[in-house]
Amino acid sequence: MASSFTKLLTGRNTSLLLASLGAGTIAAGYLLRENARISAEERRKLYPPSADYPDLRKHNNCMASALTPAIYAKLRDRVTSNNWTIDQCIQTGVDNPGHPFIKTVGMVAGDEESYELFAELFDPVIKDRHNGYDPRTMKHPTDLDASKEHFLFDKPVSPLLTAAGMARDWPDARGIWHNNDKNFLIWINEEDHTRIISMEKGGNMKRVFERFCRGLKQVEHLIQERGWEFMWNERLGYILTCPSNLGTGLRAGVHIRLPKLGKDPRFNKILDNLRLQKRGTGGVDTAAVGDVFDISNNDRLGRSEVELVQMVIDGVNYLIECEKRLEKGQDIKIPAPLPQFRK
Repeated sequence: MASSFTKLLTGRNTSLLLASLGAGTIAAGYLLRENARISAEERRKLYPPSADYPDLRKHNNCMASALTPAIYAKLRDRVTSNNWTIDQCIQTGVDNPGHPFIKTVGMVAGDEESYELFAELFDPVIKDRHNGYDPRTMKHPTDLDASKEHFLFDKPVSPLLTAAGMARDWPDARGIWHNNDKNFLIWINEEDHTRIISMEKGGNMKRVFERFCRGLKQVEHLIQERGWEFMWNERLGYILTCPSNLGTGLRAGVHIRLPKLGKDPRFNKILDNLRLQKRGTGGVDTAAVGDVFDISNNDRLGRSEVELVQMVIDGVNYLIECEKRLEKGQDIKIPAPLPQFRK
Protein backbone atom coordinates (compact mmCIF):
# COMPACT_ATOMS: atom_id res chain seq x y z
CA MET A 1 0.00 0.00 0.00
CA ALA A 2 2.72 2.45 0.91
CA SER A 3 4.37 2.02 -2.49
CA SER A 4 1.59 4.20 -3.90
CA PHE A 5 2.84 7.19 -1.92
CA THR A 6 5.51 9.64 -3.11
CA LYS A 7 7.79 12.23 -1.60
CA LEU A 8 5.13 14.94 -1.48
CA LEU A 9 2.86 13.19 0.97
CA THR A 10 1.16 15.58 3.32
CA GLY A 11 -1.51 16.19 5.93
CA ARG A 12 -4.93 15.04 6.84
CA ASN A 13 -8.22 15.58 5.18
CA THR A 14 -11.45 13.69 5.21
CA SER A 15 -14.56 12.47 3.59
CA LEU A 16 -17.25 10.44 5.26
CA LEU A 17 -20.33 8.30 5.23
CA LEU A 18 -22.60 8.42 8.30
CA ALA A 19 -20.09 8.86 11.14
CA SER A 20 -16.83 9.21 9.31
CA LEU A 21 -13.45 10.84 9.71
CA GLY A 22 -10.51 11.03 7.43
CA ALA A 23 -7.11 12.41 6.64
CA GLY A 24 -5.82 13.48 3.28
CA THR A 25 -2.61 14.41 1.54
CA ILE A 26 -1.56 16.59 -1.34
CA ALA A 27 -0.49 15.24 -4.71
CA ALA A 28 1.75 17.75 -6.35
CA GLY A 29 2.40 15.53 -9.34
CA TYR A 30 -1.33 15.15 -9.81
CA LEU A 31 -2.06 18.83 -9.31
CA LEU A 32 0.73 20.37 -11.32
CA ARG A 33 -0.26 21.29 -14.83
CA GLU A 34 2.27 20.46 -17.49
CA ASN A 35 0.52 22.26 -20.31
CA ALA A 36 2.64 24.82 -22.11
CA ARG A 37 2.45 28.34 -20.75
CA ILE A 38 4.37 31.56 -21.02
CA SER A 39 7.15 31.66 -18.44
CA ALA A 40 7.01 34.18 -15.65
CA GLU A 41 9.96 36.06 -17.09
CA GLU A 42 8.38 36.30 -20.55
CA ARG A 43 5.05 37.36 -19.09
CA ARG A 44 6.76 40.06 -17.05
CA LYS A 45 8.28 41.48 -20.22
CA LEU A 46 5.08 41.31 -22.26
CA TYR A 47 2.34 42.38 -19.85
CA PRO A 48 2.10 44.49 -16.72
CA PRO A 49 0.29 42.86 -13.77
CA SER A 50 -2.69 45.15 -14.31
CA ALA A 51 -3.30 43.51 -17.69
CA ASP A 52 -3.63 40.08 -16.09
CA TYR A 53 -5.58 41.07 -12.98
CA PRO A 54 -8.94 39.22 -13.00
CA ASP A 55 -12.28 40.97 -12.77
CA LEU A 56 -13.65 39.80 -9.41
CA ARG A 57 -16.37 42.41 -8.93
CA LYS A 58 -19.17 39.80 -9.07
CA HIS A 59 -17.33 37.07 -7.20
CA ASN A 60 -18.13 35.78 -3.73
CA ASN A 61 -15.33 33.63 -2.35
CA CYS A 62 -12.51 34.09 0.16
CA MET A 63 -9.90 34.65 -2.53
CA ALA A 64 -11.91 37.38 -4.24
CA SER A 65 -12.37 39.14 -0.90
CA ALA A 66 -8.63 39.12 -0.17
CA LEU A 67 -6.97 39.68 -3.55
CA THR A 68 -6.04 43.24 -4.47
CA PRO A 69 -4.17 44.63 -7.50
CA ALA A 70 -1.19 45.34 -5.27
CA ILE A 71 -1.05 41.77 -3.92
CA TYR A 72 -1.47 40.33 -7.41
CA ALA A 73 1.30 42.54 -8.80
CA LYS A 74 3.62 41.35 -6.06
CA LEU A 75 2.86 37.66 -6.55
CA ARG A 76 2.18 37.29 -10.26
CA ASP A 77 5.72 36.53 -11.36
CA ARG A 78 6.65 34.21 -8.50
CA VAL A 79 7.00 30.51 -9.34
CA THR A 80 7.47 27.62 -6.91
CA SER A 81 10.15 25.01 -7.44
CA ASN A 82 7.45 22.83 -9.00
CA ASN A 83 6.52 25.62 -11.47
CA TRP A 84 3.26 26.56 -9.73
CA THR A 85 2.06 30.16 -10.08
CA ILE A 86 -0.44 32.41 -8.34
CA ASP A 87 -2.60 32.32 -11.49
CA GLN A 88 -2.94 28.57 -11.11
CA CYS A 89 -3.73 28.98 -7.40
CA ILE A 90 -6.65 31.32 -8.07
CA GLN A 91 -7.96 29.77 -11.30
CA THR A 92 -10.80 27.88 -9.61
CA GLY A 93 -11.95 31.03 -7.82
CA VAL A 94 -11.83 33.09 -11.00
CA ASP A 95 -13.78 30.50 -13.00
CA ASN A 96 -16.36 29.97 -10.25
CA PRO A 97 -17.75 33.28 -8.93
CA GLY A 98 -19.83 31.68 -6.17
CA HIS A 99 -21.57 28.60 -4.84
CA PRO A 100 -25.27 28.22 -3.97
CA PHE A 101 -24.70 26.56 -0.59
CA ILE A 102 -21.40 27.78 0.84
CA LYS A 103 -18.82 30.55 0.57
CA THR A 104 -15.97 28.76 -1.14
CA VAL A 105 -12.25 29.34 -0.65
CA GLY A 106 -11.58 30.18 -4.29
CA MET A 107 -7.99 28.99 -4.49
CA VAL A 108 -5.83 25.90 -4.06
CA ALA A 109 -2.16 25.16 -3.40
CA GLY A 110 -0.08 23.27 -5.94
CA ASP A 111 2.58 22.24 -3.45
CA GLU A 112 3.76 22.91 0.09
CA GLU A 113 5.83 25.88 -1.03
CA SER A 114 2.70 27.65 -2.32
CA TYR A 115 1.60 28.52 1.22
CA GLU A 116 4.84 30.38 1.86
CA LEU A 117 5.65 31.89 -1.54
CA PHE A 118 2.11 33.24 -1.96
CA ALA A 119 1.51 33.90 1.75
CA GLU A 120 0.34 37.46 1.11
CA LEU A 121 -2.84 35.97 -0.37
CA PHE A 122 -3.08 32.59 1.35
CA ASP A 123 -2.79 34.09 4.85
CA PRO A 124 -5.86 36.37 4.65
CA VAL A 125 -7.82 33.61 2.90
CA ILE A 126 -6.94 31.18 5.69
CA LYS A 127 -7.87 33.78 8.30
CA ASP A 128 -11.24 34.34 6.61
CA ARG A 129 -12.05 30.67 6.16
CA HIS A 130 -10.89 29.55 9.62
CA ASN A 131 -12.76 32.00 11.83
CA GLY A 132 -9.91 34.44 12.46
CA TYR A 133 -7.02 31.99 12.79
CA ASP A 134 -3.76 33.88 12.08
CA PRO A 135 -1.31 31.56 10.29
CA ARG A 136 1.58 33.94 10.91
CA THR A 137 1.33 34.13 14.68
CA MET A 138 -0.61 31.09 15.87
CA LYS A 139 0.35 27.44 16.26
CA HIS A 140 -2.06 24.66 15.36
CA PRO A 141 -2.76 22.14 18.19
CA THR A 142 -3.00 18.40 17.58
CA ASP A 143 -4.01 15.32 19.55
CA LEU A 144 -2.57 12.86 17.03
CA ASP A 145 0.90 12.33 18.47
CA ALA A 146 3.04 9.50 17.75
CA SER A 147 -25.52 -2.56 2.93
CA LYS A 148 -24.45 -0.24 -0.17
CA GLU A 149 -20.91 0.51 -1.13
CA HIS A 150 -20.86 4.29 -0.78
CA PHE A 151 -17.11 4.65 -0.51
CA LEU A 152 -16.11 4.74 -4.17
CA PHE A 153 -15.24 8.16 -5.50
CA ASP A 154 -16.20 9.34 -8.95
CA LYS A 155 -14.47 11.53 -11.47
CA PRO A 156 -14.57 15.13 -10.20
CA VAL A 157 -17.24 17.04 -12.10
CA SER A 158 -17.71 20.06 -9.83
CA PRO A 159 -16.29 23.17 -11.51
CA LEU A 160 -14.69 24.02 -8.17
CA LEU A 161 -12.47 20.95 -8.64
CA THR A 162 -12.08 20.74 -12.40
CA ALA A 163 -10.98 24.38 -12.64
CA ALA A 164 -8.16 23.53 -10.23
CA GLY A 165 -7.00 20.54 -12.30
CA MET A 166 -8.42 17.83 -10.03
CA ALA A 167 -9.68 15.67 -12.91
CA ARG A 168 -6.40 15.72 -14.78
CA ASP A 169 -5.47 12.40 -16.45
CA TRP A 170 -8.50 10.65 -14.99
CA PRO A 171 -8.53 7.77 -14.01
CA ASP A 172 -4.76 7.23 -14.03
CA ALA A 173 -3.06 6.87 -10.64
CA ARG A 174 -6.33 6.70 -8.68
CA GLY A 175 -7.31 3.89 -6.36
CA ILE A 176 -9.04 2.78 -3.18
CA TRP A 177 -7.89 0.39 -0.46
CA HIS A 178 -10.22 -0.89 2.27
CA ASN A 179 -10.24 -3.40 5.10
CA ASN A 180 -12.38 -6.55 5.10
CA ASP A 181 -15.09 -4.85 7.16
CA LYS A 182 -15.18 -1.93 4.72
CA ASN A 183 -15.21 0.60 7.53
CA PHE A 184 -11.66 1.87 6.99
CA LEU A 185 -10.60 3.16 3.57
CA ILE A 186 -7.81 5.00 1.84
CA TRP A 187 -8.51 7.03 -1.28
CA ILE A 188 -5.53 7.73 -3.53
CA ASN A 189 -5.40 10.92 -5.61
CA GLU A 190 -8.97 12.11 -5.26
CA GLU A 191 -8.66 15.76 -4.19
CA ASP A 192 -5.56 15.17 -2.08
CA HIS A 193 -2.81 12.61 -2.37
CA THR A 194 -4.40 10.39 0.25
CA ARG A 195 -7.71 10.61 2.05
CA ILE A 196 -8.14 8.30 5.03
CA ILE A 197 -11.67 7.46 6.08
CA SER A 198 -13.20 5.68 9.05
CA MET A 199 -16.96 5.15 9.01
CA GLU A 200 -19.85 3.02 10.19
CA LYS A 201 -23.60 3.11 10.55
CA GLY A 202 -24.98 4.35 13.83
CA GLY A 203 -23.91 7.11 16.16
CA ASN A 204 -20.79 5.72 17.86
CA MET A 205 -18.42 8.53 16.89
CA LYS A 206 -15.93 7.50 19.59
CA ARG A 207 -15.43 4.08 18.00
CA VAL A 208 -15.12 5.62 14.53
CA PHE A 209 -12.49 8.07 15.78
CA GLU A 210 -10.48 5.39 17.60
CA ARG A 211 -10.39 3.24 14.44
CA PHE A 212 -9.32 6.28 12.46
CA CYS A 213 -6.43 7.01 14.84
CA ARG A 214 -5.21 3.39 14.85
CA GLY A 215 -5.35 3.10 11.08
CA LEU A 216 -3.71 6.44 10.52
CA LYS A 217 -0.76 5.55 12.73
CA GLN A 218 -0.26 2.31 10.78
CA VAL A 219 -0.35 4.13 7.46
CA GLU A 220 2.07 6.75 8.73
CA HIS A 221 4.40 4.02 10.02
CA LEU A 222 4.51 2.36 6.59
CA ILE A 223 5.28 5.70 4.96
CA GLN A 224 8.06 6.49 7.43
CA GLU A 225 9.63 3.08 6.88
CA ARG A 226 10.24 4.16 3.30
CA GLY A 227 11.69 7.53 4.22
CA TRP A 228 8.65 9.74 3.58
CA GLU A 229 6.48 11.79 5.89
CA PHE A 230 3.31 13.88 5.94
CA MET A 231 3.95 17.60 5.34
CA TRP A 232 3.26 19.61 8.47
CA ASN A 233 4.28 22.85 10.13
CA GLU A 234 3.37 24.31 13.49
CA ARG A 235 1.46 27.29 12.08
CA LEU A 236 -0.66 25.62 9.38
CA GLY A 237 -0.78 22.09 10.73
CA TYR A 238 -1.02 19.49 7.98
CA ILE A 239 -0.59 20.85 4.46
CA LEU A 240 -3.42 20.12 2.01
CA THR A 241 -4.50 21.24 -1.42
CA CYS A 242 -7.39 23.43 -0.29
CA PRO A 243 -6.76 26.02 2.44
CA SER A 244 -10.13 25.09 3.96
CA ASN A 245 -8.61 21.79 5.10
CA LEU A 246 -5.40 23.08 6.66
CA GLY A 247 -4.72 22.19 10.29
CA THR A 248 -6.18 18.86 11.23
CA GLY A 249 -7.69 18.28 7.80
CA LEU A 250 -10.32 16.49 9.83
CA ARG A 251 -14.00 16.39 8.94
CA ALA A 252 -16.13 14.48 11.39
CA GLY A 253 -19.68 14.11 10.21
CA VAL A 254 -23.02 12.47 10.82
CA HIS A 255 -25.96 11.92 8.48
CA ILE A 256 -29.07 13.00 10.35
CA ARG A 257 -32.71 13.53 9.37
CA LEU A 258 -34.11 16.89 10.48
CA PRO A 259 -37.51 17.40 8.81
CA LYS A 260 -38.61 20.16 11.22
CA LEU A 261 -35.38 21.95 12.02
CA GLY A 262 -34.17 21.74 8.41
CA LYS A 263 -37.05 24.02 7.39
CA ASP A 264 -36.75 26.39 10.34
CA PRO A 265 -35.33 29.84 9.43
CA ARG A 266 -33.07 29.69 12.50
CA PHE A 267 -31.29 26.52 11.32
CA ASN A 268 -28.37 28.25 9.59
CA LYS A 269 -27.73 30.57 12.52
CA ILE A 270 -27.77 27.65 14.94
CA LEU A 271 -25.18 25.87 12.80
CA ASP A 272 -23.02 28.99 12.57
CA ASN A 273 -22.97 29.46 16.33
CA LEU A 274 -22.13 25.78 16.86
CA ARG A 275 -19.35 26.02 14.25
CA LEU A 276 -21.02 23.31 12.16
CA GLN A 277 -21.78 23.09 8.46
CA LYS A 278 -24.44 21.24 6.49
CA ARG A 279 -24.46 19.69 3.06
CA GLY A 280 -26.34 16.99 1.22
CA THR A 281 -25.30 13.40 1.68
CA GLY A 282 -23.94 13.39 -1.88
CA GLY A 283 -21.18 15.89 -1.14
CA VAL A 284 -20.45 19.61 -0.99
CA ASP A 285 -22.31 20.38 -4.21
CA THR A 286 -25.55 18.64 -3.21
CA ALA A 287 -28.68 19.70 -1.39
CA ALA A 288 -30.35 17.61 1.31
CA VAL A 289 -32.65 14.86 0.03
CA GLY A 290 -35.46 13.53 2.20
CA ASP A 291 -34.55 16.03 4.94
CA VAL A 292 -31.26 14.15 5.55
CA PHE A 293 -28.28 16.42 6.16
CA ASP A 294 -24.58 15.70 6.43
CA ILE A 295 -23.59 17.71 9.52
CA SER A 296 -19.88 18.22 10.19
CA ASN A 297 -17.36 20.56 11.81
CA ASN A 298 -16.81 23.83 10.00
CA ASP A 299 -13.35 24.39 11.50
CA ARG A 300 -10.16 22.47 10.74
CA LEU A 301 -7.50 24.89 11.89
CA GLY A 302 -6.86 26.23 15.39
CA ARG A 303 -8.53 23.35 17.23
CA SER A 304 -7.25 19.83 17.90
CA GLU A 305 -8.73 16.63 16.55
CA VAL A 306 -10.43 15.68 19.81
CA GLU A 307 -11.89 19.18 20.18
CA LEU A 308 -13.39 19.05 16.69
CA VAL A 309 -14.94 15.61 17.18
CA GLN A 310 -16.42 16.68 20.52
CA MET A 311 -17.85 19.82 18.90
CA VAL A 312 -19.67 17.65 16.36
CA ILE A 313 -20.99 15.28 19.03
CA ASP A 314 -22.24 18.14 21.22
CA GLY A 315 -23.63 20.03 18.26
CA VAL A 316 -25.52 17.09 16.78
CA ASN A 317 -27.02 16.34 20.19
CA TYR A 318 -28.26 19.93 20.33
CA LEU A 319 -29.78 19.64 16.83
CA ILE A 320 -31.59 16.45 17.86
CA GLU A 321 -32.92 18.21 20.95
CA CYS A 322 -34.20 21.07 18.76
CA GLU A 323 -35.86 18.63 16.37
CA LYS A 324 -37.66 16.89 19.23
CA ARG A 325 -38.87 20.20 20.66
CA LEU A 326 -40.22 21.30 17.29
CA GLU A 327 -42.02 17.97 16.92
CA LYS A 328 -43.81 18.74 20.19
CA GLY A 329 -44.65 22.27 19.10
CA GLN A 330 -42.19 23.81 21.57
CA ASP A 331 -39.88 26.73 20.90
CA ILE A 332 -36.14 26.42 20.33
CA LYS A 333 -33.29 28.80 21.12
CA ILE A 334 -30.31 29.87 19.09
CA PRO A 335 -27.26 28.96 21.23
CA ALA A 336 -24.58 31.50 22.05
CA PRO A 337 -21.59 31.40 19.68
CA LEU A 338 -18.85 29.02 20.74
CA PRO A 339 -15.72 30.74 22.07
CA GLN A 340 -12.81 31.34 19.75
CA PHE A 341 -9.97 28.86 19.62
CA ARG A 342 -7.18 29.25 22.12
CA LYS A 343 -4.28 31.43 21.00
